[in-house]
Amino acid sequence: MNVDLVQLAGSRGRLSGTSVDPVTAEVVRGAMETICFEMATYVSRTATTPILNQSNERNATVLDARGRLAALSVGIPQFMLTSTLPVRFALEFLGVDEFREGDVFAANDPYHGGGHLPDYNVFAPVFADDGHGGRRMVLIASIQCHHGDTGGGVPGGYNVTAGDIWGEGVRWPVVKVLDRGVERRDVLYALQTNNRIPDYIGDLRAQIGAAQLGAKRLGEIMDRFGVSAVEASVDVMIDYAAKRFREEVTLWPDGVYEADAYVDHDPLGHPDIHLHVKITVSGEHLTIDYTGSDTRQEIQAWSTYGNTRGYTVAQIAAMMDPEIPKNEGFFDQMELVVPQGCVLNPHPGKPVSAGTHHPGADVGEVIAVAMQNVLPDKAVPQTYKTGIPTIIVGIDPRTGQSFTDHSAEVYAGWCNAARGMDAWGAQNASFGNLWKATAEINESLFPHVQWSRDYRTDSGGAGQWRGLCGSHYEKEVLVDAKVYTYVVGMKYPMPGICGGQPGAPNEMVIRYGSDDPYPVRHTADWVPLGAGQRVMYDYGGGGGWGDPLERDPQAVLDDVLDEYVSVEGATRDYGVVLSGSLEDLTLAVDEDATASTRVSRRA
Repeated sequence: MNVDLVQLAGSRGRLSGTSVDPVTAEVVRGAMETICFEMATYVSRTATTPILNQSNERNATVLDARGRLAALSVGIPQFMLTSTLPVRFALEFLGVDEFREGDVFAANDPYHGGGHLPDYNVFAPVFADDGHGGRRMVLIASIQCHHGDTGGGVPGGYNVTAGDIWGEGVRWPVVKVLDRGVERRDVLYALQTNNRIPDYIGDLRAQIGAAQLGAKRLGEIMDRFGVSAVEASVDVMIDYAAKRFREEVTLWPDGVYEADAYVDHDPLGHPDIHLHVKITVSGEHLTIDYTGSDTRQEIQAWSTYGNTRGYTVAQIAAMMDPEIPKNEGFFDQMELVVPQGCVLNPHPGKPVSAGTHHPGADVGEVIAVAMQNVLPDKAVPQTYKTGIPTIIVGIDPRTGQSFTDHSAEVYAGWCNAARGMDAWGAQNASFGNLWKATAEINESLFPHVQWSRDYRTDSGGAGQWRGLCGSHYEKEVLVDAKVYTYVVGMKYPMPGICGGQPGAPNEMVIRYGSDDPYPVRHTADWVPLGAGQRVMYDYGGGGGWGDPLERDPQAVLDDVLDEYVSVEGATRDYGVVLSGSLEDLTLAVDEDATASTRVSRRA
């Protein structure tokens, strides 16, 4: 048991006024995290659409009665904070007295703590005896999920050309969907009728069930350990996380570290959306200041404060000891400066459906670039370059109903290397534990055929350690359809770190291989796609880490044999000369020619 935790557990809880032994504090924390995992799994097993039942695009949390984050599940990183702020708004707006046993609430408003309208937060209070013959709220169980539609001007939840937030869909700052255990049929019906997807209400009911399950399990924890011990354990673990955070920051070199990053364009084509960060490390204090980021009011690329905060925390958490609990104590130790009116904290009313991805996700990039020479072992951008999902709509002849395909099949892209490790797998870093549906599952749900999801040779950024290759993706639709999407990462691909090279850029072509191809320059605004035609997306690669001329020549040869790197790319990007034949599998490193080439390159 950590000595610091023993000392904290032996002290009186800041709010509960009760001591708790360190073993109990850790067991309670572990139980809460397990409950969060069970809530998230409940959604995956009961939701009705592939975004939720085939992925992890959800995150469960436990908060105390004041809205402080106590525990969370493994899920989407930026949900860590955007899942707590809507609950705090509800506490402030409605008041504690409006939270009653058996209640369940729902919220999705980006300007009341959320990320963008598709992200719905559903939460339920947990009550216990107050010792005076009554009941009082002790904890709150919360589950946040991404939904496939929000109403508004276009299907799919992403109206990237909307003039304001109201054009993107319906805002629900907070509504009570269950009142003391009884469904509010009027509210649920209003939610359902403002959504195009018939299965939306099934997904929302899955969240309601998960929140109720979480409340039940948390009640069992309080019955077992006692209310005072549970409250004291929350206090202790929050204090412990704060102390560990400060100790780690103290190990970082003091200084001011700045960087810039850019998004290619907004959905309207305005170029070079600018992010600037200034990170100040002073003893145990960490300040992250986004002053200097783009303030052009005509652009259409906005990340809400809650979204920006969540991505900031996700990147910082990825650069710290993973054993530090991710709770209110961790988050509170950062001083975050995000001037209102910049792209990372817009004035109310701005559209944000696309901005939750870009510039929101690019927060991880600009922080990593700023810290690459300070924390080179940990400066891996937790970001991606997706734009928005490729939304395909049409009529499914099997059902006669409209379908909305978010193209959420498995693909590879954008994952950077780290010091000592090549990037690997088929998921980018920022999605964390997000899974993607297999081609076979989505082919059974939507009228299309997936023809290609191959790695792209030479697309991973060169470095002493290589970035992940992007992938070549082709999908043929079997019915007439329309495509709506927004693409970035063509001008500004994933950056290399500490001398590594950037990954290959994105490229997307609708009606690929036809006589009338449509390359996407920034936004595809319902581009027609005929039955039998294809969508092609070359997903970009991740950036490399370190000087490519320092890469082990044998590792380069292995990459060539694995078709991650071409024979020409081995010489061009790494200075490694190969002899023999790839076709005959007789390739070998020409050590003399390689040494000579690398000496010449360095000179």
